[in-house]
Amino acid sequence: MSITEIESYRLSRRGFLNAAALGAASIAVSACATTGPGPVEPPPPPTYVEPPLADYTSMYAAVSDGGFDLPAIPFDRIDPQFLRQIVPDPTGQKPGTIIVDTTGHFLYLVRPGGQAIRYGVGLGRAGFEWSGDAVVQWKQKWPKWTPPDEMIARQPELKPYSADNGGMPGGLKNPLGARALYLFQGNVDTLYRLHGSPEWKSIGKSVSSGCVRLMNQDIIDLYDRVPSKTPVIVTSDASQPMAAAATANHKAIPIDAGVPDGSVLLGPVKAVTNAIF
Repeated sequence: MSITEIESYRLSRRGFLNAAALGAASIAVSACATTGPGPVEPPPPPTYVEPPLADYTSMYAAVSDGGFDLPAIPFDRIDPQFLRQIVPDPTGQKPGTIIVDTTGHFLYLVRPGGQAIRYGVGLGRAGFEWSGDAVVQWKQKWPKWTPPDEMIARQPELKPYSADNGGMPGGLKNPLGARALYLFQGNVDTLYRLHGSPEWKSIGKSVSSGCVRLMNQDIIDLYDRVPSKTPVIVTSDASQPMAAAATANHKAIPIDAGVPDGSVLLGPVKAVTNAIF
């Protein structure tokens, strides 16, 4: 075999080996490749996060409302735990339920996602005398206050505001403050109220009169968040509200003479049952 033939043979053999090696590599790569994208799991639904509240300077600033000028609240002089804030819900109740914790002096508005908006409250004798479950059956902005006859008997100076005299018009000095939520069981007025108060120093404390009082800026905020027929539980233990409410259901000491005759309520409620909650 000539030298030219030998070189030609070597080149042909080298080309064959190179081609074979490339083919094997191609097969190996294709064996590792997927034939297409696998099933894509849908992302989990986003967990509800309560929109953040405003800063306290804005939250408790002076505000004009209904023709009245509410002064700013010096929030830096109030125990921070009683300022409006978003907290983990300790009650386990359905979103939209209001829980009044008479031991802690807190009101919780349960929100989705295991959260609650917590407000500090002041409690009067009526606040301690009554516990149980009810619904918000009447709501009023700058409500009229009508002291009951028993209160007028103890404080004759209140007679000008009796039911016969038309009550005390809403205003900055009205004991019910900027808003009032009236609680009913069935179609019966419990005489229990969630209401505003200009006396911010009483928040977080037990006071001589009233039901459950909030700072006026807080009751305005709560009023706007609470729709008709909102369920309310008043209890001494927020972590076990239903058990507490079931064992202690008392009549409130009247703070006023009741919802005026002829008032348009939020609709008939046959009974307060677990179905409402």
